[in-house]
Amino acid sequence: MKCFYCGCKDSRVVDSRMTEDGIVIRRRRECEQCKKRFTTYEKIEFAPMYVIKNDNRREEFSAEKVRNSIMKACAKRPVPIAKVDQLVLSVEQEVNNSYSQEVPSKKIGELVMNGLKSIDEVAYVRYASVYRQFRDINSFMDELRSLLDEDSIQ
Repeated sequence: MKCFYCGCKDSRVVDSRMTEDGIVIRRRRECEQCKKRFTTYEKIEFAPMYVIKNDNRREEFSAEKVRNSIMKACAKRPVPIAKVDQLVLSVEQEVNNSYSQEVPSKKIGELVMNGLKSIDEVAYVRYASVYRQFRDINSFMDELRSLLDEDSIQ
């Protein structure tokens, strides 16, 4: 690993630890030349996953885009960032565990909505209103009624 500070290609690993989610290994390194320390992260690289958009375009899956859309839905809501990160991770894992290298955007949207429903109902409704592109107030009210019906069953 090339030193961040002096560019030397020789460094030694001082400490290795798994992150809390167990997916990434954090390595603390020390440069053999300048003796400064730096951190590297190691994780499995998956084959690229592609999202099939509604207009049949394909673009590479981005967990960051998923996270940004969830953060917008959760704006000004009492949702811990850790819950958002868990949801993003679960969506990413579900997408990567599919048997195809392509996943419809509808599938990703449904995964996010299902996760948000259990985290925060207001964030769920916000996300659903954009994702489902409600045409009028009646379709929006139908979604709210189904959410209320589910709550009364539980």
